[in-house]
Amino acid sequence: MEFITWLIDFVLHIDDHLIEIVRDYKTWTYLILFLIIFAETGLVVTPILPGDSLLFAAGAIIAKPDSGLSILLMCLLLIVAAILGDLVNYHIGKYVGPKAFSGRYRLLKVEYLNKTQQFYEKYGGKTIIYARFVPIIRTFAPFVAGIGTMSYARFATYNVVGGIAWVTSFLFLGYFFGGLPVVKDNFTYVIFGIILVSILPPFIELIRERRKGKK
Repeated sequence: MEFITWLIDFVLHIDDHLIEIVRDYKTWTYLILFLIIFAETGLVVTPILPGDSLLFAAGAIIAKPDSGLSILLMCLLLIVAAILGDLVNYHIGKYVGPKAFSGRYRLLKVEYLNKTQQFYEKYGGKTIIYARFVPIIRTFAPFVAGIGTMSYARFATYNVVGGIAWVTSFLFLGYFFGGLPVVKDNFTYVIFGIILVSILPPFIELIRERRKGKK
């Protein structure tokens, strides 16, 4: 419960927390953000870590003259983190499989697995790319692929494309637009908006499925 409370506070005030991290840890910020992105994409037990909002906020803070951080270096490192994360997750799915969703682990909910499988049924291999932009599904997509949905060679291609597209889009959106007065003055609302847009696709799909069920 304390972790959830801390996580909510971190996400809602992510700009303040990142400013503190940059100020206190300087170049270690690269490693800290690398580990967060890696964990969010690579560890199937941490799907609730911030991803989209973290990238946007990081870009906005790096854009500040006194940040001392390089946007290109950060982009490269986080792309590597995202790709490695999915790669590790794929192999976890391959060797652990559906046994992990036996109900023994609270964070590994069967509905997460089912929702990801529905994504595969609709989008095929491109799920790995699309899922990058959808929280929770982003974490479970490579896991499901590893269970046997997709060959490693095919997965690796989608993994690289998706990792590059996801990191560069949100990081540079924050870098170029995070410093605008209207964004700076309403940063919390912007983060809310990013989270809302990110989770909107699963809700739309859920509504569609319910309507189909009623028909």
